[in-house]
Amino acid sequence: MTTGKNYIGNTLSAKGTTTYKTFNPKTNSENETVFTEATSEEIEEAVHLASEAFKTYRTISGTKKAAFLNTIADEILVLDDELIQTYMSESGLPEGRAKGERGRTIGQLQTFAKLVEEGSWVEARIDPAQPDRTPNPRVDLRKMSVPIGPIVVFGASNFPLAFSTAGGDTASALASGCPVIVKSHPMHAGTGELVASAIIKAAEKTGMPNGVFSNLNSSGIEVGQALVKHPKIKGVGFTGSIRGGRALFDLAAKRKEPIPVFAEMGSINPVVLLPKALETKAASWAKTYANSITLGTGQFCTNPGLILGIKSEGFTNFVNTLSEEIVKIQPQCMLHPNIHKAYNKNKTEAQQQTHVETVATIEKPETENFAQQAVVTVDGKTFLENNTLHEEVFGPFSLIVQCENATELAEIIANLEGQLTGTIISEENEVSDHPNIINALSNRVGRIIFNGVPTGVEVAPAMLHGGPYPASTDSRFTAVGRDAIKRWVRPFSYQDWPNELLPNELKNENPLNILRLVNNQETKDAL
Repeated sequence: MTTGKNYIGNTLSAKGTTTYKTFNPKTNSENETVFTEATSEEIEEAVHLASEAFKTYRTISGTKKAAFLNTIADEILVLDDELIQTYMSESGLPEGRAKGERGRTIGQLQTFAKLVEEGSWVEARIDPAQPDRTPNPRVDLRKMSVPIGPIVVFGASNFPLAFSTAGGDTASALASGCPVIVKSHPMHAGTGELVASAIIKAAEKTGMPNGVFSNLNSSGIEVGQALVKHPKIKGVGFTGSIRGGRALFDLAAKRKEPIPVFAEMGSINPVVLLPKALETKAASWAKTYANSITLGTGQFCTNPGLILGIKSEGFTNFVNTLSEEIVKIQPQCMLHPNIHKAYNKNKTEAQQQTHVETVATIEKPETENFAQQAVVTVDGKTFLENNTLHEEVFGPFSLIVQCENATELAEIIANLEGQLTGTIISEENEVSDHPNIINALSNRVGRIIFNGVPTGVEVAPAMLHGGPYPASTDSRFTAVGRDAIKRWVRPFSYQDWPNELLPNELKNENPLNILRLVNNQETKDAL
């Protein structure tokens, strides 16, 4: 029997007596490895090591942090087929998805490596002293971003690599100078342990302090709760359900020292179909959205779960074609029997609401844990009055709302909860005819898409993966892209500090050659 263990810094540990196994949804059976639940002693040790590591890691150079991040990427690649096969056995996802997600994970690590090696991300601000200024002399002020301390990252169920052990939260926190403790997701603990081994090897190869990273296993909520409540933990990263994210947010707020929880949670990602766009391209857009709704079995946070339009012949053609196309797509395996069960429950609840009509569904697949995609429709008035229809159905499902007019459409959008994305499908120049709709949608989402699909989140500086609550707990920040690093830092100012004692980022000589704001002018010049 193979035993999965916890990484407490660079030491493997399995002190607990509570065990569990991961599950292969495709074979509908448990995997062989037995994982050991982290004990309170192991939690305490991991937090202590992280707190001690922070004392030195917080001031380590960007060049050394970049080497660490790049070496993590290299070590993940060394895991090769063992990682891919483990990923597949714990998620039911295909090989292509596994390799694609591995590539994204490596790309994120390398992106943050480049960011910290260059160094300007700290946003150095220098206002030199003006002792002769009248009537009030100015003191010397210098400001930059500094890391906040040990961070807890929760692995995500639907992204075993890109949003988990070495995913965006971990990569950005390590890049900022914060040690990380990952609470591994129980659905893919084997994948997490392999990636954790790569991070530990990279830390040892690049001389990082012991405790800069730990990985703790748990099948329940107790380990995560204990980590969030621990006074030495200074921030939390989470990707998952509204219920889970809000529970962590509330727990962190009740601490004697409240800490930030950056949670990316539920979203139904509304898609608005403007009338002219459907006059000639209804069938084309319907086929596109049949694929988007079912992509990854609908298990993306940006899945288009809500489609809005104004009643017309073109909209009817769209609904009919979408209904025909979506049932042609082969059902796919969901991540876990519990997720499949929740999908069926929430889908059925939506279908059973008054005035809701199911316009497309697929016969129950013969294979366990394979999802039945479905499309339902309802009128705008009913949708406005029934909040149950506003809730996310996590899986290959979409609700179509047929509005009487543009006024009702704008009212519905204005009454939605916060979302990660919103999409406008429009003919050229048509969008300018509907400013109320565009303004309402912009106020409800973090990213607005023109003539495309929400599925797919590019790792890029301009990406915003977040949005008004409950899409995320703080709409000012992104979980994807370079700016994700800003979640783990705070501004810090030096007043009249001796030049030789300042961090390199703020010294007169600008030894790092970074871009700084000096006297309100961006420059790389020395003072």
